[in-house]
Amino acid sequence: MSLHPAFRALAAALVLFSMSAALSACNGDEGWHATDVAGISPDLQFQMTRAEDGRHVTAADYSGKVALLYFGYTFCPDICPTTLANVAQILKGLGGEASKVRVLFVTVDPGRDTAKILNQYTDAFAPQMDGLAGTADQLAALARRYRIAYSVKPNGDPARYEVSHSPAIYVFGKQGKARLLIGNLGVGKPDLKGIGADLHRLIGESGGQGWLGWLQGVV
Repeated sequence: MSLHPAFRALAAALVLFSMSAALSACNGDEGWHATDVAGISPDLQFQMTRAEDGRHVTAADYSGKVALLYFGYTFCPDICPTTLANVAQILKGLGGEASKVRVLFVTVDPGRDTAKILNQYTDAFAPQMDGLAGTADQLAALARRYRIAYSVKPNGDPARYEVSHSPAIYVFGKQGKARLLIGNLGVGKPDLKGIGADLHRLIGESGGQGWLGWLQGVV
């Protein structure tokens, strides 16, 4: 499409203005309660097996949903169950909008977390939670993509079986773009209402590229 020079200049000015506004948002002007990682963290991308039905799933299976990505394990004594209980409370606060959210609980301990155990575990918290398991390579690749640290040291004595993992939760918009990073929901008194407001905001966002994307395409 050929644009009149004057209109092209106006479009360019609008893009610059929008970029300036975006930079202001990065400095916290948007008022997110979680940490804004838009444009910093990679898009949602993975290959895993879903515990509920044994299907091999990817990010495409969750397109159109706001997705929360969390790494943990079902034998976790405190952090994981507390985190998921808090997430379940946030989902409950969303009411009918909770159907537009999926929580992807990726086990870092697939040796013990069978599909049956994983599915029962996630179902105990909320129907919007999906337990996911992968091969050692799939898990390592996903953790590396989002800089999640984890380690598993098996032992015949359950009391000496050691597992550790990062507690952060990544939040992705409906098009799979990384948007927010939630800190540890498993300790202290996290701002559940604030996180709920963030999810409500993401649910309400349009899936299209918007006028800014169109202007960037014609300038």
